Amino acid sequence: MKPTIGRIVLFHPTPEVTQAAVIAFVHSDTMVNLAVFDGNGVVSGKTSVPLVNQGQTKPEFGQFCEWVPNQIAKQPDPVLFPIERQTADALVRIIQKIDAQIDGLG
Repeated sequence: MKPTIGRIVLFHPTPEVTQAAVIAFVHSDTMVNLAVFDGNGVVSGKTSVPLVNQGQTKPEFGQFCEWVPNQIAKQPDPVLFPIERQTADALVRIIQKIDAQIDGLG
């Protein structure tokens, strides 16, 4: 998921601690600045925080943030279009002819 300003993430100043945070600035898909809320609702800023995406290894040391589990959208399954075997074979032959013509140009 791409980070954008205003999205909520979970901030971990250490791997054992979790705080709510809002993305304040996006450096890249893996580095953000945050407005972090402590347990009393007091906000502090954190800069250049690594954003760990689902499936990536979380750091053993140091701060990082991650997506809130319910925000992670399930990737849609690829759309498959069933076709007859004859149609598939015909498409393969067409592609082979086009490839041959392209090879003849080079």
